[in-house]
Amino acid sequence: MLVQHPNHQPVTSSVFIVGCARSGTTLLQSLLASHPEIASFPESKFFVDLVWMPEERSRRYALGLVSKQLRTTLESFLDEVGHPELKRKLPRLPLIKAYVQSFKAILDELTQLQGKSIWLEKTPEHLWRLKYVENYLPEAKVIHIVRNGMDVIASIYDLAQRHPNHWGRVYKTLDSCIKRWTDDIAITHQYLSKPNHTLIYYEQLVEKPADEIERLCQFIGVPFDISMLENYRNTSSQLIRSRETWKALTQQNIQNANSQKFLSVFTIEQQNYVRHLVEEVNLPVLETGIVAKS
Repeated sequence: MLVQHPNHQPVTSSVFIVGCARSGTTLLQSLLASHPEIASFPESKFFVDLVWMPEERSRRYALGLVSKQLRTTLESFLDEVGHPELKRKLPRLPLIKAYVQSFKAILDELTQLQGKSIWLEKTPEHLWRLKYVENYLPEAKVIHIVRNGMDVIASIYDLAQRHPNHWGRVYKTLDSCIKRWTDDIAITHQYLSKPNHTLIYYEQLVEKPADEIERLCQFIGVPFDISMLENYRNTSSQLIRSRETWKALTQQNIQNANSQKFLSVFTIEQQNYVRHLVEEVNLPVLETGIVAKS
């Protein structure tokens, strides 16, 4: 049975965090979700599984239908957040628009149950599905997080070796790790000129967390709360699934763990190879003096 929070209030805004894997998305989510007005949850993967790709070869997409996987994805998500009763909100017909409306209604209700007014969804791969986010949830705000390519690539490559049944299925070679980062940077470039998108660098976040989180609070439209910098570790434990052991560092003090893994994971030859390709990438620029885009 659902129990309404005594501070029940309407949901006023929705926010997505996107970016390449291993770029600090969970840390950023934990910090922002520590705000008294912002609710967040484990990764939903909703837009990842909304349609099967490539869409131009999908008969279901041509008919306006969601992928066969999506309902299972949403049911698992609701089980993990402890509200299987919200499965009643899932539509009977597998129509794309109906499922997006249902997804929003579910996150709205989960947010209201916490007595909050803004929900924050963090699935890094939603970066690849932003056209669907913008088409069906045009009012949503999107935060892109970018991290030094050498460190991201080293982290993905290392996880692929240590977790072959999860990460290793996708990232089988060093080149596939490099391609993930470079492709994701290119997508971020495409969206940053839009007023509902903003950028944060992982390195700036760990160097000056108060300044960067205050800037993002302005972008979202909430007052900065200094307690966010203390409470994020407790918050992160509610956002990380037990099987996601690679996210454990989020519960430690904010610190820049860059460079060491790059040097320890790769040979000198691999380091030079990765460094050369990373240096060729034109990184997106956060406009100086722009505190928030509205």
